Amino acid sequence: MAATLHTSSPASEVSPIDGPYAWLRLIISLMLGTIGGVGMWAVVVVLPSVQAEFGVDRASASLPYTAAMVGFAVGNIVIGRAIDRMGYWVPALVSALALGTGFLLASLAQSNLQFSLVHGLFIGTGTACIFGPLIADISHWFQRRRGVAVAIAAAGNYLAGVIWPALMPMAMAAQGWRFVYAGIGVICLVTMVPLILALRRPAPREAFAGLGNARRAQPISLSPRALQVLLVIAGLGCCVAMSMPQVHLVAYCMDLGYGVARGSEMLAMMMAAGIVSRIASGFIADRIGGVRTVLLGSVLQCFALMLYIPFDGLASLYVVSLVFGLSQGGIVPSYAVVVREYMPASEAGQRVGIVITATILGMAIGGWMSGWIYDLTGSYAAAFLNGIAWNLLNVLVMVTLLWKSRRAVALTA
Repeated sequence: MAATLHTSSPASEVSPIDGPYAWLRLIISLMLGTIGGVGMWAVVVVLPSVQAEFGVDRASASLPYTAAMVGFAVGNIVIGRAIDRMGYWVPALVSALALGTGFLLASLAQSNLQFSLVHGLFIGTGTACIFGPLIADISHWFQRRRGVAVAIAAAGNYLAGVIWPALMPMAMAAQGWRFVYAGIGVICLVTMVPLILALRRPAPREAFAGLGNARRAQPISLSPRALQVLLVIAGLGCCVAMSMPQVHLVAYCMDLGYGVARGSEMLAMMMAAGIVSRIASGFIADRIGGVRTVLLGSVLQCFALMLYIPFDGLASLYVVSLVFGLSQGGIVPSYAVVVREYMPASEAGQRVGIVITATILGMAIGGWMSGWIYDLTGSYAAAFLNGIAWNLLNVLVMVTLLWKSRRAVALTA
């Protein structure tokens, strides 16, 4: 009877993994990442206006960003666990509603405390659905091109960083930041809800059962818990290092006398280069695997960090920032490839979420640590050296994983 059911529909024998729907789903995922990624960038753009209106100092005005990052970090784990249990679209729909509602509520905030709480409870957690959980979901739909698919889905975050900060100042100049925030809330609700509803199709069973085109987890002489711990350490290390230029480049340019505009241009160029890096890393990961791809990106990032120390001229800083962007963009999404290569597919959402959370915490810690070192030394040179040290920790972890993987393969041969 079962055989009759299968032969009656030839299409049913064709796995959806790597198929046309998978690519359509990837396009929708990229759109979601680009729209929803505004939750990570909007508060940076409105910070000066919010500070002036609420009459707070720069440290207090930075609290909404910190709150959003905390919510983003927690959301990656919570939503990641939810998609492992019930699929992507229901948790993502709730998150999108929270994101849009958060922007509408933030536009009505009457104090910096209210503004910060909304960013932590609504905007940060709502934004989480378009990064770690989204990457984990799309990984179930691809086998041959999993690295490319993960990289493209993750690129939405960087695209948001290029597009939204360019559009928002024009609207703010005409209508103010409250109007812009309310408008973003409406845009998120109107666009993200239908896009998420288009993703209601459950992940293919082959991705979890190890059937058809799906690939079983590769051997490694580490327990899942030990591997998870090492990936968390690696995520912290690479992103503490990554945060130094990303968070402090504009301030560094001001110290050197080049001004905010030049620093902002370098940062925008770095983010654009990061998009190229993310896509390229996907192709590389499909050929050499996730661990080697992370290791390659980490080594190149360390080299780029070293270049910042001797080269501080205006032209050379543009070049070094471009090199840095081309080096680091593919590191974080490649962790998702590592998770899918060595851990059960049924745990992908939670596992990826934990690693992504570690990278977010690394950015937060690294950004603060670099500023603290600058306050102590009066120079960013020691902060760059600190970043290089953390980067070397990441390299050490990835070399360890590569060795453990090769050892396991040798034992099973």
